[in-house]
Amino acid sequence: MSIKVVELLHTGVRIPNDEKEVDKAIGFYVDLLGMERDALRPNIPGIPGAWINVRAGARNQQLHIMCAEGQSPVARSDKEDPTRWHLAFAVADLEAAEATLKAEGRKYWVYESLVGRASRQIFLEDPFGNMIELQQHA
Repeated sequence: MSIKVVELLHTGVRIPNDEKEVDKAIGFYVDLLGMERDALRPNIPGIPGAWINVRAGARNQQLHIMCAEGQSPVARSDKEDPTRWHLAFAVADLEAAEATLKAEGRKYWVYESLVGRASRQIFLEDPFGNMIELQQHA
C-alpha cells in the first residue's frame, strides 16, 4: 500500500537564529527573486522566520525560512526537529498515510498544533536521512 501524495507544499530551510537574518532572507527571496512574503505565517514560539510564496498568492508552494541553530526550542531530539531542512507534501488522507507507515514499520513522529491549533504534521526520513513532512491536503 502506498501513500497518495497530492502536491509539494513547501521546502523548509534554516538560517542563523537572528532576526536580522530574516530581513536578509526576505531581501534575497522577495526583493531579488521576486517572490512574495506570506503575511499569514503563524507565530511559532522560539522560531522566528518567514513564509515565502514561490508564486504570488500561491500559498501551496512556499519556502519556509526558520531561524534555528542546533536543536530548536520545539525539537525532541537532533532528528525530531521540524526546523531541519525538509520537503513537505500534502497527502490525500493523513490518517491513511499514518496507517501505512505503521504497517510498513517505518519510524515517524507527529507534531500537533505547532503551526496552528488544528495542525497535524507527520515527519519521517527517506532512506538517506532527508526529512519529509506530510500534511492533510486542504
